[in-house]
Amino acid sequence: MRTGNKKKKSKFMQYWFLIQELSGREIKRKYARSFLGILWSVLNPLLTMIVLSVVFTYMFSRNIDHYPVYLLCGQIIYTLFSGITNASMTALVDNKNMLIKVKFPRMIFPLSRGVTALANFGYSLIALAIVMVFSRLWPSIYILFIPFIILFLFLFGNGVGYVLSILYVFFADIKHLYSVLLTLLMYCSAIFYSANQLSPTMKMVISANPVYVYITCFRKCMIYATMPSWVEWMQMAVWGICTYVIGCYVFKKSQNAIMQKL
Repeated sequence: MRTGNKKKKSKFMQYWFLIQELSGREIKRKYARSFLGILWSVLNPLLTMIVLSVVFTYMFSRNIDHYPVYLLCGQIIYTLFSGITNASMTALVDNKNMLIKVKFPRMIFPLSRGVTALANFGYSLIALAIVMVFSRLWPSIYILFIPFIILFLFLFGNGVGYVLSILYVFFADIKHLYSVLLTLLMYCSAIFYSANQLSPTMKMVISANPVYVYITCFRKCMIYATMPSWVEWMQMAVWGICTYVIGCYVFKKSQNAIMQKL
């Protein structure tokens, strides 16, 4: 039993090391020609928040307290989801040569892209902390629940990413179609406006968007110092766990077809 456990632990460490290496490579490649390098992961959400605040302040901020923080919270959660799914989509095709030559779980490639997006999200939290300081908004004890929200979102994004990575192997145009879907998703996530300002019908449509649920719960813990309701926890858990399980199942069933196509 101990020998078996040691082997499993050794494999896990090898795979985790590989995920770290792949994620590190992606981050280095992303900022290879950038003078500011990884600092852009902090500056980008800050600059985007400033631009959107200038554009939308007079239209949407009247009934929203701490509007810059409200805006940035929605932005970085949406960016985490879109970053995971967009990057995972091309993971298999981008690593075609390695997939053919080396034998290890192919699921590692999309997963490593998700870890990269998660690392970038960590840097964007620095930007959020800066904005909160300038807004004189201090964190409460409820920020301790944020890692669970991010975990469920990470599972949800990776589940979607697994399916997209398969589709992209057989149908490259899915990348363009998905970019349109992400744009629609962005406007349906109440990033720069409040869903309470909408009609009951539209509010119901927005509430059906899983990304909106994660954004709302993140804002509750970060801005409003309140605990998400048990219904919201259930929604986040179901979306995250079920999507990840389905994504893994579809990916494993399609592995042989993927290798034949590549």
